Amino acid sequence: MTAQAISLNEREAIQKYFGKALEELTIQEFQRIRKELRSKFHPDNFEKFEDDTVREMATERFQHIEGLTEKMEAYFQGELPAQGEGAPVATPASYAFDGMKIEILTTDKDLKYDLFGSFYKWLRLGEQFKIPHTANAYIIMDEDHRGVRIGYSETIRMYLTFGVDDAIEDIVEWFFQRIHGRAMGLLIHGQKIEVDYNAILGAVRKPSLLLA
Repeated sequence: MTAQAISLNEREAIQKYFGKALEELTIQEFQRIRKELRSKFHPDNFEKFEDDTVREMATERFQHIEGLTEKMEAYFQGELPAQGEGAPVATPASYAFDGMKIEILTTDKDLKYDLFGSFYKWLRLGEQFKIPHTANAYIIMDEDHRGVRIGYSETIRMYLTFGVDDAIEDIVEWFFQRIHGRAMGLLIHGQKIEVDYNAILGAVRKPSLLLA
């Protein structure tokens, strides 16, 4: 089975509704504007006109926007390229990345130790931890880390490395379970990301998609 790439007409529609080219949008902007569009163009808003033609046009436009945002969501999750007029996408996609930068802002002094499976008071630059149930996925410390006092914030800087034999979903599930409710902020590959499973999954998938 193949999926269709985002067409030129669809790219123009994205520019119209979202105010930017697809490549210029962040996943947070996409999610925010999608919510606004759904509220603005929902067919129920046009019931007051009591005109079948108006309601039909409103429904068609809403369905068009929904179909467009489904493709955009697939793009942000790394499942669809933003190129070509109906270009086919091979499935399943392959993902790998060597050294994806991740920064976590937290006041939880134990988070870094839970991530690295360590009880040491000091984590060293270059220290690695293999993510459980993966073939070759690791997180690697980007700097030395001492323990901090309770209530003080710190930024945990590390790199994520994984190969084509590793399931991104397993990596993200493991990572999300550890930082959920404990991270105050999150940067992945230079992008500010919500501490949300789907947002993290899309942020990891997008730069790691291997093009044929």
